Amino acid sequence: MPDILQKILATKRREIEIAEQQISREAMCKRAQRGDVPRDFVGAIRAKIAAGHAAVIAEVKKASPSKGVIRPDFAPAEIAKSYEKGGATCLSVLTDREYFQGAPEYLREARAACSLPVLRKDFIVDAYQVFEARAMNADCILLIVAAFLPPEGVVSSSAARAALAGLTELETLACDLGMAVLVEAHDAAELDIALQLATPLIGINNRNLRTFEVSLETTLSQLSRIPAGRTLVTESGILAPEDVATMRAQGVHAFLVGEAFMRALEPGEALARLFA
Repeated sequence: MPDILQKILATKRREIEIAEQQISREAMCKRAQRGDVPRDFVGAIRAKIAAGHAAVIAEVKKASPSKGVIRPDFAPAEIAKSYEKGGATCLSVLTDREYFQGAPEYLREARAACSLPVLRKDFIVDAYQVFEARAMNADCILLIVAAFLPPEGVVSSSAARAALAGLTELETLACDLGMAVLVEAHDAAELDIALQLATPLIGINNRNLRTFEVSLETTLSQLSRIPAGRTLVTESGILAPEDVATMRAQGVHAFLVGEAFMRALEPGEALARLFA
């Protein structure tokens, strides 16, 4: 299978070039500064876990490169309301157009329909996208370590330093704009880099972004390496109550889940059943 991540990143770079021709970086920065007051993404997750519950970042996603269209009848505002009623802690909204059929307006619609903090789920590699995220009223951004590393998959010390520098720059900008950051890793080498950022939210994606194969062992194998004070968010592959029970038994209490809910008639009801 071709490297899906590299295809997506090449598309992102083209999108940024086109976007800057339409709205300058300076103008997008000003839009970001006029956004609504950010909601406390980290605080919402910590409060839910402190109360003894699973903290669920529920995903609003129409399609994916591996599965195609997941939810043909796609109404972000109604999905957001359903999630909030079903007990979601936060939302994650896909804004990538070409590969996930997402859009910035979906994030705005979902956030306006509920009181939950919202993550912009996209492949962010440039400061322009961070300004965009705040301009569309995102409360948190996703930073994927793999997006800052060479495509070969071998992480040299110089590559790790360069990746950390790029990630830190965008994390600092996000924080300056009042947003939280969820940094995502897929293996031990990526986790080493992720843990050097300041954010308390460490995501481990059980889906390999190069092949899109999924294994919960990806999270379980890295648990001992997560220091106190950080909140581990397991992402992808949580499909059944047994998956939730396995993770919670190992001390993992924050989850990012999308596909299991998007196929249900009422996503919020599916969330409530999965995490009952």
